[in-house]
Amino acid sequence: MRLPLIAVATVGALSTFANGHAQTTSTQQLTPHLPKDISVTEPVTLQSLQHDFDVFSWQSFIALNWPANADGLPDTSKTIGQQGNAVVWQHYKESRDIFLAGGAKPPGWKEHNPPPTQCDAPNNALVLSQVGKTPNVLDESGEPFQTGPLIDQNGQYTRFEILTNKMMFDYIVDNELYNQQGQHKFKGDADFPSTDNSKDKDGAIMIKAAWKVMGPGDDRSRFYTVDAYVYNNPDENQGVQAACQLQRVGLVGFHIATKVEGNPQWIWSTFEHINNAPTQGQPATKQSYNYYRPNCDDCTAVNTPPPRPWDPSTPHTQPSQVERVIAIDEATNKLNQKYHAQLKHAFAESVWVNYELVSTQWPTDAQSKTDPTGVPAPSFLANTTLETYIQGEVKQTSSSCIGCHNNAAMTNGRFADFTYLLQRAQAKGEK
Repeated sequence: MRLPLIAVATVGALSTFANGHAQTTSTQQLTPHLPKDISVTEPVTLQSLQHDFDVFSWQSFIALNWPANADGLPDTSKTIGQQGNAVVWQHYKESRDIFLAGGAKPPGWKEHNPPPTQCDAPNNALVLSQVGKTPNVLDESGEPFQTGPLIDQNGQYTRFEILTNKMMFDYIVDNELYNQQGQHKFKGDADFPSTDNSKDKDGAIMIKAAWKVMGPGDDRSRFYTVDAYVYNNPDENQGVQAACQLQRVGLVGFHIATKVEGNPQWIWSTFEHINNAPTQGQPATKQSYNYYRPNCDDCTAVNTPPPRPWDPSTPHTQPSQVERVIAIDEATNKLNQKYHAQLKHAFAESVWVNYELVSTQWPTDAQSKTDPTGVPAPSFLANTTLETYIQGEVKQTSSSCIGCHNNAAMTNGRFADFTYLLQRAQAKGEK
């Protein structure tokens, strides 16, 4: 595997790490229950721990994408991949429902803000959807770090959303972190709840999802798809006209950040659709890609943002030409194959066999007194749909989930606990 720059990670330090986590030698099966801790296999090495964290990522991915009941809890009468229900994480709270204009208090956990008026949606969510909520409003067309939009091979802008689970949402509401005045009154740094294995309690979870509009040449049977209001947000870029259309979109990128007991830097898991992009320096063997065209003489430069102005309403924008910079590790590829086999065995037509784990970033020295990032492994981690233009292995420049989020602050300048979401808070009365 590609080892991180952790020359200080001794066998003794790894043993200390293992003593704080559950020990196991068994293979985990598909389950709708979110893991509360890392199951550590012995003997403990850096490679074995990477495997254990990757297993944690797959367990989380499976539980989050399990079909859900109307209350958002997993439907244990079904298995992952069966159609008809929204999945668990789709019942989480979208950021647009948390950080409101004028710093207003967000609606309750089971309530939702109406879509923008341009979406012309009835107030009764059940009219439009069988899952008990209005279809998602995808109102972000720029990647989370505002490095530029991502354009698919049909010339359509990729759309993004950020969601939180109830533990994270409740912490924001209870401490009035949804507006700037509340953040300025808050004493100390933000500190979202961690998992508690002894009480079977979930910790804070944050999801970042990337979606592409289904269009010509897209095989919908190979994507997890939903109906969503695709909204061109005039507040995102100058000159964009507000417009909204209900469209079918397919999942192409999926970040999971989990606050796990003993890991204050969170655990960062990232998944992608298997047809997103080829790996740099390797043959482009797929018949087609979501974000790459083989043998292309007139394509844009690889991994280069499109020129401004950025306007998602522009028809047939020049597609992005994307390559993965850091190859998926061989051991992670083998684990992906194992879980794909399990998913197919559980449900032969499972759409989830078309998604793969890129890697998991975790702190090798979570309690370090000198490095607040906890000496993360691997050192760099990027999703081709969420960090397209900052892939690589250059410190302070390339994508590192922990390294980047370590800089996150609230609007009062205090540490935001590895999330930039709190910077979205507006001042009370601000329009």
